[in-house]
This record gives sequence, structure tokens and C-alpha cells, in this order.
Amino acid sequence: MSFSDNLKLIRQERNISQEKLAEIVGVSRQAVSKWEQGSGYPEMEKLLILSKELNVSLDYLMLSEIRSSENNKPLSNNLILPTGKITIKSYDGKSIVNCYKVLASSVMYKARNDEPKYWLIGINSGALWGEKSTVLGWYADEENIKKEMDKIADAINKGIPVYELKYAVKVKNKMLRVKIDED
Repeated sequence: MSFSDNLKLIRQERNISQEKLAEIVGVSRQAVSKWEQGSGYPEMEKLLILSKELNVSLDYLMLSEIRSSENNKPLSNNLILPTGKITIKSYDGKSIVNCYKVLASSVMYKARNDEPKYWLIGINSGALWGEKSTVLGWYADEENIKKEMDKIADAINKGIPVYELKYAVKVKNKMLRVKIDED
């Protein structure tokens, strides 16, 4: 999806008219219409206002493939959900992360049959020098991580403050590798 598609989809999901969005951003309704038709882009200042007022990251607005709910599209290497805060307990129960961003990605190594192929990462701003990332969960296949992302996105959009992982697999560390725990 393009910026124009993303903007239109987000605006409609939030039940905001083009007129209202134009008023919020400080432009004409025709400018918003032009952006949604793909025949122009807002200035950086306006993009920042859009990001803030729609409660989404700039990545979410600008990336070409962001919607995990479109099951017919492949999962991009890094899928970014809308900004907002949600608290998620990690797969091992050792961390509770107040996430403002959640990323789904394939693992960085060639996974074997008994290893998870995807991981979910929660990002918060709790670190002294910037963002801190925590592995929230491990996933055996793309279908389950897409389902998880859909559920998290839905929870964020509904303003639900806490989410419990539903599709993550149990894992165990073995010889510096993460293995799916079949027990």
C-alpha cells in the first residue's frame, strides 16, 4: 500500500472526514483529497502533524506494506503497527513491556524445522540512551504471527491497555539456539 492508500484507510478507520482532517492539519480539503489520490504529498511539517493527530508512526504512514490483516499479502521483513501504548508480557514471563511500537520479523538466521521462524519484538523508551527492545514471543509460522499482529493492532485501536500473547509457541534455549518446546 502507498502513502495515499494508508492515509485514506487510517482516516476512514478513525471516522474522520477529509474536511475535518484538513482542518486539523491546516490545509484545504482539496489538499487532503490530492494526497489520498496519490497526486501529491504533504510537507514534512504536515506529515508530523498527521502522524501525531492520527496516532500512527511516520513509518506506518509511509511504508508500502504495513497491513498484517491482508492475509493475501506476504509479511514484510519488519512490520510496524500504529503507535500507541500497550502492555504485553513476554513469552517467558520475565518481562512486562509497555510498548509504543511492536515489530514482527523473520528470525535473522536460517531456522531449522524445530525452531521458530518469526519473532515479535516490543519497543519501549525506557532505556537511558533511547529505545529498548524486548523479544515478546516466538512463532512457528507466518500465519500465527499475522494473527497475533492483527489482535495487537485491534487491541491498540480499541484502546485496550494490556494484551496477552495468544499465538506464540513455547520455546527453550538449547546450545545457543531457540527450539520449539514440544512438551
